[in-house]
Amino acid sequence: MPMVRPRMLKPGEAVGIVAPAGAFQEGALDFGIDLLKETGFSVRIPKGLYAQHKYLAGSDRHRAEMINEFFSDDAVRAIVCARGGFGSMRILDRLDYVAIRKTPKIFIGFSDITALLWALYTRCSMTVFHGPVLTSLKQSDRDSVDAFRQVFFSDAPVRVVPNEPRVLQSGNASGRVVGGNLATLCHLVGTDYQPNFKGCLVLLEDRGEPLYKIDRMLTQLHMAGSFEGVSGIMLGGFESCGAETAVFDIICDRFHEKRIPIMGGFPIGHGFRNLTVPLGDDALLDTDLGCLSFHAPAIRSGGAD
Repeated sequence: MPMVRPRMLKPGEAVGIVAPAGAFQEGALDFGIDLLKETGFSVRIPKGLYAQHKYLAGSDRHRAEMINEFFSDDAVRAIVCARGGFGSMRILDRLDYVAIRKTPKIFIGFSDITALLWALYTRCSMTVFHGPVLTSLKQSDRDSVDAFRQVFFSDAPVRVVPNEPRVLQSGNASGRVVGGNLATLCHLVGTDYQPNFKGCLVLLEDRGEPLYKIDRMLTQLHMAGSFEGVSGIMLGGFESCGAETAVFDIICDRFHEKRIPIMGGFPIGHGFRNLTVPLGDDALLDTDLGCLSFHAPAIRSGGAD
């Protein structure tokens, strides 16, 4: 299916908050909610946003209904996830993808939300956004906050330039940018949502995974065929996963037979800097210039839906 893109927001329009994954305390969202209001939006809080069921933010049905209802609500123009953690996989089969594709909206999250980003991209051919969740915004640096706010208004193509790019394999390649949290993508193997990265530039990031688990997850994705025909690899942060050079060694070992560009150092993931980037759109990864450049805007400017 051809890609569908959400449109730019206007001041005063509503942003909905959803909780597809882990539970959290009510005060954990205050900074993010205030930021959205200061940016000029009204904020829609669904009934039961702060519900808790064990380690989840309510039942599977409840968490899925929040997403389905906001996509069907014409007054809500964008949707931001409250927290990652775990739980997004559990609701993938409960989403109304047919209805969602008819009403594309800005949808932002990362970490465990990777499961939803991948599902919305593959099932709806919709541009989605890998970026902070509300609970992480308070710990994010200024660049991350600015990039988060900019996504709602900017119709300029995104360009990501790491401060310290690490070229593991040189070259340049074009493709659709996909990916996100390595562990979450790996857990989709063997399901109806199994990753297929053919022709894609794949972004990978993670947190708190020992080196041998990173190796094991990459090996599983390789053996499942997910990396067959991949065009390039971009590495975000691997926080508390061991020495960065050791992570890079594992990446090089796993991909040394593929003549594709591989570059690390992207300010994306679980660190203080987590820039918001579109997933599902075409871009160029150029290791000579040390950047990722999208070919076109990720959102539409004005006009009818």
